Amino acid sequence: RIHLISLQDNKVFLSMLNHVLSVDGFYFSTTYDLTHTLQRLANTSPEFQEMSLLERADPRFVWNGHLLREFIAQPEIHRFATPVMHGFITMHSCSINGKCFDWLLISRRSCFRAGVRYYVRGIDSEGHAANFVETEQIVHYKGSKASFVQTRGSIPFFWSQRPNLKYKPKPQISKSVNHMDGFQRHFDSQIISYGKQMIVNLVNQKGSEKPLEQTFSKMVNSMANGMVRYVAFDFHKECSRMRWDRLQILMDQLADQQDEFSYFLVDSEGKIVTQQEGTFRSNCMDCLDRTNVIQSLLARRSLQAQLQRLGVLHVGQRIEEQADFEKIYKNAWADNANACAKQYAGTGALKTDYTRTGKRTQWGLIMDGWNSLIRYYKNNFSDGFRQDAIDLFLGNYSVDEVEPASPLHVKKDWKFLALPIIMVVAFSMCIICLLMAGDTWTETLAYVLFWGSASFGTFAIILYNGKDFVDAPKLVQKEKMD
Repeated sequence: RIHLISLQDNKVFLSMLNHVLSVDGFYFSTTYDLTHTLQRLANTSPEFQEMSLLERADPRFVWNGHLLREFIAQPEIHRFATPVMHGFITMHSCSINGKCFDWLLISRRSCFRAGVRYYVRGIDSEGHAANFVETEQIVHYKGSKASFVQTRGSIPFFWSQRPNLKYKPKPQISKSVNHMDGFQRHFDSQIISYGKQMIVNLVNQKGSEKPLEQTFSKMVNSMANGMVRYVAFDFHKECSRMRWDRLQILMDQLADQQDEFSYFLVDSEGKIVTQQEGTFRSNCMDCLDRTNVIQSLLARRSLQAQLQRLGVLHVGQRIEEQADFEKIYKNAWADNANACAKQYAGTGALKTDYTRTGKRTQWGLIMDGWNSLIRYYKNNFSDGFRQDAIDLFLGNYSVDEVEPASPLHVKKDWKFLALPIIMVVAFSMCIICLLMAGDTWTETLAYVLFWGSASFGTFAIILYNGKDFVDAPKLVQKEKMD
């Protein structure tokens, strides 16, 4: 039976588009190519420089690519088609030792395999990783420009972690696919874009995260590519009980590699002085909180070398001692963490008290608890809608005006409505029996036990069928459910 798209469905699709556009972090420029790093822009041909922003933009970071698809074939209107980037940008005019320089931080989120925390994990068959973000730190001083690039992205093989009402759903590694094809593709494209790869894997090396660390390590070994190296650092174990000074262990481990990779530097005449030879590819489970902390430390170490080379810092001076700049630096990296986290997990980042102040605070722990609660609610009860909204906006799903049936109308099972009502009624009766005691304490106890068991029993059934009670995607990701 064919039906035309209903007004109600149309309203839902419009609210999806409004939702995507209401999220902070969309940027565009009519004069500067935001989608490329300084190093990529410096190593281009004169023909590339002549192209319009639309033609030359890196498709990974053009979030309105689907909306601009009709414009590509019409060069005369390219100047009206501006690529839009999603992520985070901050710019600061700073001063150290009376020397003024501009400091910028740009995070570009990939629109390939885009989505929300629990519905988009791992990679797709093309090798695109979930929550892939390229972060570039730039310094402008007296015409010279320096840049340091890092990337983050989900663990690059096929795994999932579907919400099921549990606080931390167990990650599942797919058993039915060949992981090496996508894994190889991912690193081939990383090497083409960035050179050598240093993987920094920050997941727990025990519990439910352990199999992911073991599989990642094994796959890097079996790929046997000299351009890809691997370091695992159990962030939570090493930094437990507020011992955040232990991050220095990892920094010392990565120092030689970072010196080898170097950074990009071009002088005031436009001559390239050094190129960045490789990048750190950091990840945790979400590639948000732990990852951002490590990236900010690596970026600071690179900045120290750049500012010394440019003559802003004197020999022996350290960035940490420059109180005014250090405050700007830490806050900008914490803001970067919040932007990336809101876009992927639905709330601000965790652990930003460390990024902002350099130490872990009790208030920071309380805020992390609050953000974790909001994440839990959103991931279980509103992320299906958010995932559908992103897929619609990016053109992964196209609305067909004449569809056999609307994908938005999914018939809910009877238990979806009945069980929560039974649980609430039983729990309410349990409380009433406690407050309005019967004639004897045995009678009261019998009622409390009966209604308490009924509410606990229905709660257990709801948890067991958790996947039926969460807000699941209805458009693209529904077919990909494991």
